Amino acid sequence: MHADQLTVSRETVRELVDEQFPAWRGLPVRSLASEGTTNAIFRIGEHLAARFPLEPADAESTRRKLESEAEAAGELLGRTRFRTPEPVALGKPGAGYPLPWAVQTWLPGTVASAEDPGGSVPFARDLAEFIRGVRAIDTRGRAFRGSGRGGDLRSHDEWVETCFDNSEHLLDVARLRRMWKSMRELPRSPAGDVMTHGDLIPGNLLLSGGRLSGVIDVGGFGPADPALDLLAAWHLLEEGPRQALREDLGCDPVEWERGKAWAFEQAMGLVWYYAESNPAMSRMGGRTLERILADG
Repeated sequence: MHADQLTVSRETVRELVDEQFPAWRGLPVRSLASEGTTNAIFRIGEHLAARFPLEPADAESTRRKLESEAEAAGELLGRTRFRTPEPVALGKPGAGYPLPWAVQTWLPGTVASAEDPGGSVPFARDLAEFIRGVRAIDTRGRAFRGSGRGGDLRSHDEWVETCFDNSEHLLDVARLRRMWKSMRELPRSPAGDVMTHGDLIPGNLLLSGGRLSGVIDVGGFGPADPALDLLAAWHLLEEGPRQALREDLGCDPVEWERGKAWAFEQAMGLVWYYAESNPAMSRMGGRTLERILADG
């Protein structure tokens, strides 16, 4: 999926686990198929999951990033009624794998990309409850820092233009350009940043009995634009449930449109970038854009 992507085999993971965490030597190691784009995932026994970054990077900066993600996961843990992973350990480079890696608890459930809840109002209300619960966590004076989603929409102009250039053969780019021209001008909330998950895509939401039971990939939990987590409405929900989520959260028109803009920015990158390497992720982006275009 990425240039110079790292390869992580089950044998490598077995060796790393045995060397660095002797207490887990008797636990089976299994590779998991995943729609994720940044980590290879392996289960260790029944209750643990190991995440191995796939993109080459400096080992020290990767360690700091993993430590930051573990801190974020720990801060979110137990703050809503929905389960989230608990950080367990950080592994070191070894056995031919050049980067640090992370271990966290394994959460049961079916990912929303496999059990489409898009037509479910009860699921939409669960999702609204999670977003509301995350927003209620104290920012402790922190504000958005960084270049990713959650800050200034206009700072993404260059990336969105790259997406347009690479999508001429895939999408109605002329119409999408007009839409982004309006979206990028939407003002931020004067109330300031709130705590957000940051990446509420279908592959990060777990279901049990058709209801939201857990949320994973929580390392990006932090302060950002209050509209950021609204991108889930467009990635996951059809019109009726989407309106139920909006009503539950009491979104004003500008906040709602900014949520749509964040979903647009993410989806534009998914369609072309993963067209060959991760078709499921590409299709998700296309479906999101279809919902946005249908909404006008």
